Amino acid sequence: MTNIMKNSEDVNTIGFSIVAYAGDARSDLVDSLKCAKDGKFEEAHRLVVEAEKSINLAHNIQTKMLTKEASGENLTLSFIMAHGQDTLMTTMLLKDQMDTILDLYERVFVLEKKLEVE
Repeated sequence: MTNIMKNSEDVNTIGFSIVAYAGDARSDLVDSLKCAKDGKFEEAHRLVVEAEKSINLAHNIQTKMLTKEASGENLTLSFIMAHGQDTLMTTMLLKDQMDTILDLYERVFVLEKKLEVE
């Protein structure tokens, strides 16, 4: 097997790993949103913490790859890796927005409860 073929397989494996971890995180974030909508805020926040763990795993894998490339190793870019990067970045953006979204849901929940009492 040539170095190019081995390199391509390694990059694809890394890409699949990033997609898997980022996908798990995205699923947790979407589930968190559903919990918040239903007023289950403790569960919503727990799911965000779980998502953060998966994002960190994906980000660590990405960082190792970037370190290899920065040290002079010529890496082959693949569609799988591009998909992994896209999935990770959009998931990170969603996670960054979750604190605000959960806060807004909690505020609405409190206000609705106050309106029911009055």
